[in-house]
Amino acid sequence: MLLEGMYLPLTTPFYPDGRLNARKLEYNVDRYSRTPVAGLMVLGRGQGEASLLTDEESREALSAAVGAAAEEKVLLAGVSRDSVLATLGIAELAAELRYDAVLVGVPSMLVPEDRRELLVYFQAVADRSPLPVVLEGGRIPLEALVELAGHPHIVGLVDREGSGTEELRARTAGVRHEVTVTAVFAAVTRRMAAAYAGQALISVDAGLLSVERLTGSGGGAPVVAPPAVKAVRTRTKTVGFQVLAGDTANLLSGLRAGAGGIAPGFAACAPQACHEVYAAWKDGDEPLAEEKQGRLLTAAKAVEASVGATKFGCDLNGYFGGWPRLPLLPPNGEERAEIERLMQGLRS
Repeated sequence: MLLEGMYLPLTTPFYPDGRLNARKLEYNVDRYSRTPVAGLMVLGRGQGEASLLTDEESREALSAAVGAAAEEKVLLAGVSRDSVLATLGIAELAAELRYDAVLVGVPSMLVPEDRRELLVYFQAVADRSPLPVVLEGGRIPLEALVELAGHPHIVGLVDREGSGTEELRARTAGVRHEVTVTAVFAAVTRRMAAAYAGQALISVDAGLLSVERLTGSGGGAPVVAPPAVKAVRTRTKTVGFQVLAGDTANLLSGLRAGAGGIAPGFAACAPQACHEVYAAWKDGDEPLAEEKQGRLLTAAKAVEASVGATKFGCDLNGYFGGWPRLPLLPPNGEERAEIERLMQGLRS
């Protein structure tokens, strides 16, 4: 799976009484799908509140999101659980729903310094996962990342710390993965492949029959058959171990160090403003990219201070945020006023 462009870490909406609000999640996904994002990260660590959901709620959220997403948007499913068995159970569901890859982070019960158990967890998940694995960084030591990058089923990393990307890229220079892309080198999602395969078939139920039926050689009443629909044209691209810069304050430093895309938490509130940083970088206009990132920093620091603050930032820009699930709390009145002031120039 190709990890390029901007990936947006979704928040998870709840009703005021704390129940999962799948309808609002669908609304958000549909709206985000109309922005320039390359992909969506469902039930990610942190602002996705994945650890606060039951397994049944996780299944409901994953189903709701995939049903509302545009087929060209890459979908990453957060599946992390404390055990390998439970993680694989959610990964299998994600595969059935045609997600493109799974996000896997360090289990809460593991100490990152215990490299042996850490490696066993990720390698065991990757060995049996039906989808490619993208690591959610933040607690994974560099030495462990280098070793995990050599696993054929572990294709990338969301770098939450904003450091070490350059060394990681250098030490994984020999890693190679073949990915399927469109003629213009955009990612081909599993849902795109399924949709094009379906279009290539002629539906008898819709009254569209073959030439044989039309000429009478196959029997039955003749009706007009449409021309065959061509499948999407694809090609293969060779990529290395792919990195998404996930720290809003260090998007440009991550891109300079070799990250292929960005995944800032602030994008849930201001996707267009965050994407402009990446777009300026891709256009080779570093001064403009620096200016665009500079406009984000103060607001992002306030909004990313807590899940509740991030959700309030979403509310300000027309995405449903609402309250986080207890024991997490929304921002107080003073914090809300400050976030609203900082977000005024970043509406999108």
